[in-house]
Amino acid sequence: MRKRLALIAHDGKKAEMVGFVKDHYEALSQMELTATGTTGGYVEQTGLSVDKKLSGPKGGDAQIAAMTAEGLLDGIIFFRDPLGKHPHEPDVQMLMRICDVANIPIATNPATAKLILTGLSI
Repeated sequence: MRKRLALIAHDGKKAEMVGFVKDHYEALSQMELTATGTTGGYVEQTGLSVDKKLSGPKGGDAQIAAMTAEGLLDGIIFFRDPLGKHPHEPDVQMLMRICDVANIPIATNPATAKLILTGLSI
């Protein structure tokens, strides 16, 4: 069964996400990908297929949190901008809390994202 991974990136981290996806294209191409709307659009430009949800501020983070709670994801890569202000921060906190409750790994930077990819590829 293919692993299911969600990809999310704040605006200031979208270029970093695209770079990560390009660097790990082979591993990601073996997974079912879901993403928030805008991030998903960027990821699709690499040639990967992505199930896009709403953009983060419009509820995409909450949609991915619901998928996590329902056991529909094996991991999440969320490149957060720790220095920016985000009006949907409560949704971000909810997502992180649900990952903890559901025991789903969530990476917030490229180093931990690579570890998640390695773990899911085993």
